Amino acid sequence: QVQLVESGGGLVQAGGSLRLSCAFSGRTFSSYAMGWFRQAPGKEREFVAAINWSGSSTYYADSMKGRFTIFRDNAKNTVYLQMNSLKPEDTAVYYCAARPKVGYQYDYWGQGTQVTVSS
Repeated sequence: QVQLVESGGGLVQAGGSLRLSCAFSGRTFSSYAMGWFRQAPGKEREFVAAINWSGSSTYYADSMKGRFTIFRDNAKNTVYLQMNSLKPEDTAVYYCAARPKVGYQYDYWGQGTQVTVSS
């Protein structure tokens, strides 16, 4: 069974940066594509970024392009989300998720980590 544990969230001022980490365990990490999603209070969960199994391809929601970077270290079984130029509207619970590289949906989710950006 895959387990995902996020860390790195916290309180930051607008314009600041945070790096989220997601530790993967239970299966072979390089057999999974990984994604980051977020959910703000009163809003639906939304896609943030994704990365393929090798790290050679990345995908971003339009509002995150140029500010957020997703990358992974397959030797450490960890995926990261570097968030720069944070805005108050980035405040949300951030979740990482794992999708088998031959699959179409994210089967496994972490518990989430809170990111709060103050103005």
